[in-house]
Amino acid sequence: MYYIENEYLEVGINPKGAELVSLYHKDHDLEYMWGADPAFWGKSSPVLFPIVGGLKDNSYTFEGKTYNLSRHGFARDMFFEIEDHWDDGISFLLRSNEDTLKVYPFEFEFRLVYELYANLLSVTYHVTNLGEKDMYFSVGGHPAFAVPLEEGLSYQDYYLEFEEEENLKRWPLSSQGLILDEPEAIFEQTLVDDELVEIETKLLPLTKELFHQDALVFKQLNSSTVTLKSDKSDHLLRFDFAGFPFLGIWAAKDADFVCIEPWCGIADSVRHSQELTEKEGINILPVGDVFERAWAVKLS
Repeated sequence: MYYIENEYLEVGINPKGAELVSLYHKDHDLEYMWGADPAFWGKSSPVLFPIVGGLKDNSYTFEGKTYNLSRHGFARDMFFEIEDHWDDGISFLLRSNEDTLKVYPFEFEFRLVYELYANLLSVTYHVTNLGEKDMYFSVGGHPAFAVPLEEGLSYQDYYLEFEEEENLKRWPLSSQGLILDEPEAIFEQTLVDDELVEIETKLLPLTKELFHQDALVFKQLNSSTVTLKSDKSDHLLRFDFAGFPFLGIWAAKDADFVCIEPWCGIADSVRHSQELTEKEGINILPVGDVFERAWAVKLS
């Protein structure tokens, strides 16, 4: 385990998967991360690379060849090297190798940089194309935050508050984790002047039942931040996902956490051709270029 800290926060990261496992606020004496209880879900913040979500039949084709990749890709299960480590920051590095090239035919460097700024944690992804052809990839986060954060409160005491009004339509998933054809409204329509009107709201109340049909998958939200909070507590968590076109909200069945997942990429649809270059949300990185995206968590 590697640690970074400042006056306000202490953060622990496992070099396996460069996975965030602890986000502790010193003044509040609160741990904000899920404890990775294997009885529910034995992870806390896996990194998703070089795909996000599942592939149709766990495979894709590129330049006429078929490759197999499990859900969310291989980075979460690989050991990253420590490229740099300072008091309030750390940089992890994963390079392509013989094993990755067997399932993903692109040469790359993938960096994860964790940095603290007062009561804010920034997590930055850097993807570099080291090969001799365009690189096709997805990348995303999967951090799980403890709910409730404090003793005496329940899961149902918490809600997510989006920055902007949202018409919250989820893209449902098949039993294989593939995106279905049509979105569905989370909230029922309401009657206004004898007409059914779709609800726009900033608030998404948390219940265990909300996730019994898998993740809530959103595309192109108006908001770039969402806040985890309770009206019964002064403590809150503000999550900034600017630059990520997809957002997942998920919890394992009946578990005491919620994942807020910023994605540059998305699972295959049920009708996808399985051709990597035609995949929804795929990022195309020219030879020698660097892709960069960051999300951040601010604790109050």
